[in-house]
Amino acid sequence: MAAFTAEDPSDRAWFDAHWARIRHDPGVVVRTAVGENGEVVGHVAVFGPPEEREATYWIGREYWGCGAATAALRELLGVLPERPLHARAAADNGGSIRVLEKCGFVVSRNERGFANARGEEIDEVVLTLSGQAVPFGSPR
Repeated sequence: MAAFTAEDPSDRAWFDAHWARIRHDPGVVVRTAVGENGEVVGHVAVFGPPEEREATYWIGREYWGCGAATAALRELLGVLPERPLHARAAADNGGSIRVLEKCGFVVSRNERGFANARGEEIDEVVLTLSGQAVPFGSPR
């Protein structure tokens, strides 16, 4: 369901340069998402200017549907007091929208954006987190 990827996801040089920029940008908070057995399952991050801070995450396909994204995002949101935060998801990506809703985000508007992974403009939802994040382990 991932829609928003690099123009060429197989370009390793681009990927390495992109992650070097992320790791060295003091305005980006990025954490490794770790599974129940200590394995790396993906990453979560918050980036952007103060008035437009955005949460994002990427979880390996083999870990979809097992709560890894929700747990990792809740952990990150629990240590970041800044609000509001925004997030985006492809409108047809119900799993990602549900992860964000479980963490307290609510749909605030609809937009259209170009999705490299799909090679076309798609409908997307923008979600906003205004209050406190849902603590880790909460059933929500």
